[in-house]
Amino acid sequence: MAKKRPPEQLSEKELQNLLIEKRTQQRQERLAQYRQTGRIIDVDVNTPPNQHGSEGKQIHSAPNRAKSFWEKFLFMVEVLAVGGLLFILYTGFNVIQDLNREVATVLEQPTMTATPLIMAVVLPSGHTPPNVPGGVQPNTAEIPEHLRPLVQSLADLPLPTPGPEQAVRIQIPDISVDAPVIQGDGWEQLKKGVGQHAGTPNPGQAGNMILSAHNDVFGEIFRDLDKLAVGNEITVFTSQKSYRYTIQEIRFVEPTAVEVMANTQEPVVTLISCYPYLVDNQRVVVKAILQN
Repeated sequence: MAKKRPPEQLSEKELQNLLIEKRTQQRQERLAQYRQTGRIIDVDVNTPPNQHGSEGKQIHSAPNRAKSFWEKFLFMVEVLAVGGLLFILYTGFNVIQDLNREVATVLEQPTMTATPLIMAVVLPSGHTPPNVPGGVQPNTAEIPEHLRPLVQSLADLPLPTPGPEQAVRIQIPDISVDAPVIQGDGWEQLKKGVGQHAGTPNPGQAGNMILSAHNDVFGEIFRDLDKLAVGNEITVFTSQKSYRYTIQEIRFVEPTAVEVMANTQEPVVTLISCYPYLVDNQRVVVKAILQN
């Protein structure tokens, strides 16, 4: 009747009923398809759960067992994944610690024993006396033969750039010394005054400032160095300030006793010259400590 008539002849109510029937039919078709694929299980709603027969139990048990199995399997996979991640993090942490220890071991420096740096083969100011044949010249004979190749390399060391903190003058009132101080204590420098050994500290600074001069040539500046006494004063000037030192020790040593040039913790000045007068086969060494 209503289904056989053309749609344009149907009333609004009839069209609504037709649409409902169409949707109901489609739903029934989908449910039939779900039943065929096992996605819907028919259950008798009028039968209590405890009265289901063995057939009903079989219908429910198989899908439930499969679902339970896959849930357990997925849970185990997740547990294993988390455990693997924790293991990787733990292993990576240990590897980083091992690498850090190895790097620290490589970078660790051995404990070194401090030794004074003495840039000299023999004590400065050595020369032949002016009264011997050949006259005054550097005395290479006092240099040990195995150390002579080093003399030229040490002579070529660069002199420090002039600065306001460098020594420029020295006064020793007890032996009437008032002389200029220049940088370097080589043969040419000691012709001009008192020479400061390159690399030694400036006046007033911590360490051993080495000053040397000749005793019987080129002005005989340190001729009477051996006449000084403990307690006498030495004043060293810079262009800005003066520093007063008090003599603590006077020694007579061999030309090779370069240990007197070793650095010190306290600010001291060490004066060096040849000895005896017109013989020059030893050195007189005067050590004074800063007072002001």
